[in-house]
Amino acid sequence: MLIEQFDTGLKSKKDIKDINLSPKENHTNKLFVRNELKKIFYNKNKNLEKNLQKLFDKDLKVNCFHPINEFDSLDNLKSKFYEPLFKAFPDLERRELMVVGGAFRDKIQVGSISTLSGIFKNPWLGVNPNFKMINLRCCEIHEIKNGKIIESHILIDTLDFIRQLGIWPINKSRGSEGSWLSPYNADGLDFYEEDFNVSKNNLRQAMEMNRSLNYKPELENLTDQELKDRLLSHPQKEFWHKDMIWYGPCGIGTSRSLEGFIDMHQLPFRKSFSQRDYFKLGHYCEIGDGKFSLCAGWHSLDANYGKNDWLGYTAENQNVTMRVMDFYHHDEGKIRENWVPIDIAHILKQIGVDIFELIKKL
Repeated sequence: MLIEQFDTGLKSKKDIKDINLSPKENHTNKLFVRNELKKIFYNKNKNLEKNLQKLFDKDLKVNCFHPINEFDSLDNLKSKFYEPLFKAFPDLERRELMVVGGAFRDKIQVGSISTLSGIFKNPWLGVNPNFKMINLRCCEIHEIKNGKIIESHILIDTLDFIRQLGIWPINKSRGSEGSWLSPYNADGLDFYEEDFNVSKNNLRQAMEMNRSLNYKPELENLTDQELKDRLLSHPQKEFWHKDMIWYGPCGIGTSRSLEGFIDMHQLPFRKSFSQRDYFKLGHYCEIGDGKFSLCAGWHSLDANYGKNDWLGYTAENQNVTMRVMDFYHHDEGKIRENWVPIDIAHILKQIGVDIFELIKKL
């Protein structure tokens, strides 16, 4: 079947002049963000304000994970995000898994997946310390203008943080929990792609797969097996590598192969959110960078929680929005890996499940 073609970007802006970013400029931007973040995490509270000023605009906008959520200004970035984080984890290190960059319309962006690793010594997000090493899964997208970051999106997997404390406050996940793997047979950090068409074609592949998701067999009256069969033959199958891995957030977990992805995530998700619009608001980020691409929305999806198949909680037709990023690795002409940070705590909060209140009772 033909995949419906539609604009997947933000709908709020018009008359935008696209930026043409050279591979050299893109590589320079990535090095700048990497080096300055490295300096911030190496020095921590020592010269924190000065180091933050080097990288971030004083009037920046920050879109953060629940329960920190959204705020403005460099001062708030320091007081709401970095200072509490460094107090809770005094020896915190930042280890990168992937860094990608590019330009989407009028935005110059750098995205990354990293692990923030340190001993949990003081309370964070209202959670008491266990005095053991914790690995925080952190995914970021930063917009750069005039040599400074003017807008940041930051998703730390707070449910995975809680899981590492030996606490499981919600229903059991279907997929495998644990650390995400680095890209298969590829360098996700120190790569430099000179051929713009490689980046452009891989981004096109990712966005075509995204558009294919708008085909919704779950709206038909099908049994679970019939729906699974339809999803296995769904247009998406043309885009996924036979050895694909879908790295999901804590609460969903990771799955391998298209069948595993359907069983562990897609089928129950589609049943729970059969009434959904993937691109009602649109993506704020769509970039291709060599073998990698990245898209993200704030919010990626506007949906109605109509059934309890996905996370197992009573569905009362609540309206839900989702904070999502998708990092893709393209290999052998297909999408081989997909790392998908989702703010699960934020979704649960919208359906009346507050994980930070739940753990107080455990």
